[in-house]
Amino acid sequence: MDCTLPVSASRCVISVQTTALTLVLVALLGPAIALAPRATEGQSATRPYRVAIAHPSTPVAQLAESPHYKVLFAELRQLGYVEGENLIVERWSAGGRTEHFPDFAREVVQRRPDLIVATSSRLLIHFKAITTTIPIVGITGDPIAGGVVGNLARPGGNITGFASTPGDEIYAKHVQLLNEAVPGVSRVAFLGPRASWEGRDGRAMRDAAQRLGTRLVAAPLSDPIQEVEFRRAFVAIARERANALIVSNDPENFTHRRLIAELANEAHLPTVTAAREFVDVGCLMSYGPDFPHLFRGVAQYIDRIIKGANPGDLPYQHPTKFDLIINQKTAKMLGLRIPPSILLRADQLLE
Repeated sequence: MDCTLPVSASRCVISVQTTALTLVLVALLGPAIALAPRATEGQSATRPYRVAIAHPSTPVAQLAESPHYKVLFAELRQLGYVEGENLIVERWSAGGRTEHFPDFAREVVQRRPDLIVATSSRLLIHFKAITTTIPIVGITGDPIAGGVVGNLARPGGNITGFASTPGDEIYAKHVQLLNEAVPGVSRVAFLGPRASWEGRDGRAMRDAAQRLGTRLVAAPLSDPIQEVEFRRAFVAIARERANALIVSNDPENFTHRRLIAELANEAHLPTVTAAREFVDVGCLMSYGPDFPHLFRGVAQYIDRIIKGANPGDLPYQHPTKFDLIINQKTAKMLGLRIPPSILLRADQLLE
């Protein structure tokens, strides 16, 4: 069943998609019931587990096609969970309206799912303020710096998850890669939500650029973070005469990765990002964690929580492996000759 919750003009537009099929009688299921995941304490064994997927920006209709969520649900199937049978999935999107995150989080919690999967520290922190009982598994930046948890080994409370960055060193790595790959780069633009630019991520990126002798400029993305805002930002970046681009590791950017690649290449801007999926659609380089591996981990945590694990006892994991991916076709299109020193370090070259 698909539905859109009604909202008043003063509230954000929130979309939700729910898949809920009537369970077949236990007598008809036979041995299949014995294979179903064990219910958590207080949960009826005769009803499916309800998971809410909450995303800051990707439209509900596109969440099923998102490469990361395809990985998540493929792993859940491997673990024995089938949507519409022993698993109900409610997909939510805030539509890129970050100022409405508190209302958005409240709407999700009011539906009382058994577990919430939330993407981004900025969104998860609002869930944390609203519920201390519903288990939450996050994909975020640094969870301690972002105020999500106070301890990685034992997060405590109802929250656990996976960080997509090891800390500030990744910012310096992105600046360094551009300096090596693009001769004479002097002004690097930073593309990300205003909250990222004005917050800790922006400060860390500016510090890294200053240490490496690079001027960092920005055109922060304002609400609503949708296509028209990205086009406005690239006009501002051109006005700043930037000659390279760093794309922040924010889910709003991931949602619009094809548009970012298109606009960056039209502007002749060599681009580095944290996720290889940007390189797949035309950006020049990525250096970051294996995101599919992180989302498989989310599925495994969902399984463990369904089977009775306390989320606060599950370590909030940092990535341990980082890959450098280079799109050689884009390099040729931009007229760049990537130095052999970088090509030899690349984990994968896309032709």
